[in-house]
Amino acid sequence: MWYLVYNILLLIASPVILAVLWSKPRCRRGLPQRLGMMEPQSPPDGKPLVWVHAVSLGEVVAVAPLVKELHRRHPDCRFIVSTVTETGREAVEQRLAGVAEHRYAPLDFPWVVSRTVESLCPVLYLFVETELWPNLLRHLNRRGVPTIMVNGRISSRSFARQVWPLVRAFYATMLRTLTLCLMQSERDAQRIMTLGADPRKVKRTGNLKFDQPAPALRESPHAVRLLGLPESVPLIVAGSTHQGEEEILVDAYCALSRVHPEVRLVLAPRHIERAEQVEAMVVAKGCTVRRRSTVDSGAPRLEPPAQVTVLDSRGELAGLYQDAIIAFVGGTLVPVGGHNLLEPAVCGKPVLFGPYTDHCAEIAELLLQSGGGRRVSASSLTQDLVELVTQPGKRSHMGGAARSVVDQNQGAMGATVEAIESLFVSSSSSTTSALSRTPYPIMAGR
Repeated sequence: MWYLVYNILLLIASPVILAVLWSKPRCRRGLPQRLGMMEPQSPPDGKPLVWVHAVSLGEVVAVAPLVKELHRRHPDCRFIVSTVTETGREAVEQRLAGVAEHRYAPLDFPWVVSRTVESLCPVLYLFVETELWPNLLRHLNRRGVPTIMVNGRISSRSFARQVWPLVRAFYATMLRTLTLCLMQSERDAQRIMTLGADPRKVKRTGNLKFDQPAPALRESPHAVRLLGLPESVPLIVAGSTHQGEEEILVDAYCALSRVHPEVRLVLAPRHIERAEQVEAMVVAKGCTVRRRSTVDSGAPRLEPPAQVTVLDSRGELAGLYQDAIIAFVGGTLVPVGGHNLLEPAVCGKPVLFGPYTDHCAEIAELLLQSGGGRRVSASSLTQDLVELVTQPGKRSHMGGAARSVVDQNQGAMGATVEAIESLFVSSSSSTTSALSRTPYPIMAGR
């Protein structure tokens, strides 16, 4: 019954969904694949195909090392990573070149997922965090394809909606199709069991984001090469920012720059199509500004360098965190829920964030407890920045504590790989790895 209701509602909404996708140039590119219009993917050599779904940039970053490790262990398997967004596609092509192919995720219409699954013929389906698509999971289950949630998490906001009796009943039906739920924390494990997952299929493996590789040392800073800034310039990098908090950040920076005019600010909007809007806001606040895209365009460099640089490029934020003296992670001063706090922490930088950290609650708490992170507000941000700019010893201590949080909480990769490996069996008569079609040996939660 639940699938019938879901599909009726989906069918009613389909004209709006298709119109929205067609109206957005960044979605139009992958529309044929989203609608299941793709050539058959099963190669003539019969290599088993592992399908990994990571909705966007953050999920791709988290799962890329896992995909590389599985590819290393099983070179005779093909790997496809699907995403919903363009930033996700670009991350797959940059981080997994030669390891995995990219596909756009199918819309969850029954006929679309059926066609996609029949075309890809996956032997294993992994999906990152909580990308639960009812029709896709149901179709994979009917074909006997093992489905595993990796790096699973359930935010407080989502959990509050999903515990409603009718919604919870639908979730329980859907969760019963999963082979295994590998959750980030004990809180996430308890929540998914409350929603109806079989406790025997739930395992706490930790957060894959802690196992991101440390950035390689560079001869020249990204700020010099990418932004045209002098190497000695103290840099504050605010990553994955949203409308509303960018204004707060610029106001705080303007107050800081009156005392420390040598400091520069990088604003990296979460959605780079907002770069022009952010640039106009900075100008209205009275600061000099330039966009990253103009650095290599032949436009004359400003002397002195612009106070604020708007990062309107993809794939460069992590490198700029390495050059920062202070990092701020966005989506936290406005009620979004926060983005990747570990990206600057792995670089050994002081991590500032606002009160809205539901999407990264465990990491935020660890950073606060260690002293590697600091929760700020619109009213305290200026004072926090002034304090850290003027106290290099404090910055160094915070950066070291942030990096220690990363080091002390690694291990999710090994636990996740171990659980997934239980589905792989080696054929004694062939060098090709294949996936067991026998029932999965259920693992008890811990």
